[in-house]
Amino acid sequence: MPSENKAKNPRILCFHGFRTSGLILRSLIGKWPDSILRNLDLDFLDGPFPATGKSDIERLFDPPYYEWYQVSKGFKEYMNFEECLAYIEDYMIKNGPFDGLLGFSQGAFLTAAIPGMQEKGTALAKVPKVKFLVIISGAKIPGIVFGQPKVAAAAFSSPLRCPSLHFIGERDYLKTHGEVLVESFVEPVVIHHSGGHAIPKLDALAEETVLSFFQRIRQMLSDESEQPKMVKYFGTIVYL
Repeated sequence: MPSENKAKNPRILCFHGFRTSGLILRSLIGKWPDSILRNLDLDFLDGPFPATGKSDIERLFDPPYYEWYQVSKGFKEYMNFEECLAYIEDYMIKNGPFDGLLGFSQGAFLTAAIPGMQEKGTALAKVPKVKFLVIISGAKIPGIVFGQPKVAAAAFSSPLRCPSLHFIGERDYLKTHGEVLVESFVEPVVIHHSGGHAIPKLDALAEETVLSFFQRIRQMLSDESEQPKMVKYFGTIVYL
């Protein structure tokens, strides 16, 4: 009797918002329904740089706080962006492989741009291509309109076929930018919520949508694992 193929939980690397932390994002995502969380393998990474200024969440969460990179006013100059990508790549090499990415705010800027950077060969070339994204309060990296940072300048120059789940708040100051970002993806799944720039609570409809998205992802990963592996021995192709 054939053994039942149990789909594995997707492994997801999670990027927190500006001047917060992986621990803070973990606590906020941890309020989502267990029906979702029990089927995901989430890894919460701290940004590589200690916060260089005041955090907006100081009254709500204790430090330390981190940021992924720094940017000048007007978004025309980015500092430590390539160092940030190298830091992420090194973590993925040592702790991966990861199937997908989840990001909030500044972390979502990175999340959204990484598949395009990988496709163009400008970043994270040493790790497998990301297979799906979860983007919360995201947008394109603002400096892209000025061609900055250079490694991400072409990240959205062609349609992104990476499956994506987007959360857009009606009162989020990034709402319009998030809607523009959605247009860069071929088949995005979008959840609109009534909140602002925050990790949203999920009502029954949103929960159903998230579960459906990850059901598709699990099936995709299962299908990939079942595909025959091809090895070539002295001109002969052998399927394993």
